[in-house]
Amino acid sequence: MMKLLKWLVILCAAGGILGGGYICAKGYAILDQAFSSETLEEKIDELKQKEGYTPLADLPDTYLQAVIAVEDRRFYTHGGVDWQSLLRACWNNLKAGEIVEGGSTITQQLARNLYLTQEQSLSRKVAEALIAWELEDQYDKEEILEFYVNAIYFGEGYYGVGEACRGYFHKEPSQMSDGECTMLAGIPNAPSVYAPTVNPDLARERQEQVESCMEEYILEGKEAA
Repeated sequence: MMKLLKWLVILCAAGGILGGGYICAKGYAILDQAFSSETLEEKIDELKQKEGYTPLADLPDTYLQAVIAVEDRRFYTHGGVDWQSLLRACWNNLKAGEIVEGGSTITQQLARNLYLTQEQSLSRKVAEALIAWELEDQYDKEEILEFYVNAIYFGEGYYGVGEACRGYFHKEPSQMSDGECTMLAGIPNAPSVYAPTVNPDLARERQEQVESCMEEYILEGKEAA
């Protein structure tokens, strides 16, 4: 928790205003209440005991690449919060006059799924960041990615990649084709919209977006190498 207090001080300093300190304090209070009811270790153990939990080794590389490409391209380089993406999202939201982009990393989304509601507030965002940092401190990237794909909602009552794959495609996750991988990776962004059983045309459009993101992600990797 001392490390979280350090990050809290950094967040408050970044706010630069009295209101920033108040928001950070509220965010820490949300975190403290969450961890008091159930520790992070208990939450993760509960997730791993869930029926249908799917280890990362049982998932196709195409699916994992698709998830990272569309959700959090800098997943392996940030420490839980991607400040570059967050600042870009803030700027786009200011221009739009409403929240049109979240800027949350995979780790932050996992934090939200484990402890928080979908409420949009600055104090909740602070709590999300603090939980994300704690996740990054206790688990490695592969573990976090595995927890994430087993915690997210895919629509039609399916939680986790295992349930979604069996429900939508009637097969085990390891048996997914490349097309099924990219379709499944696109659903969690808006499950009620992109579920293939609800809007097959929109699901295919989203699938094409995922494939485009994958191409860019792979190209960036080659250029970096």
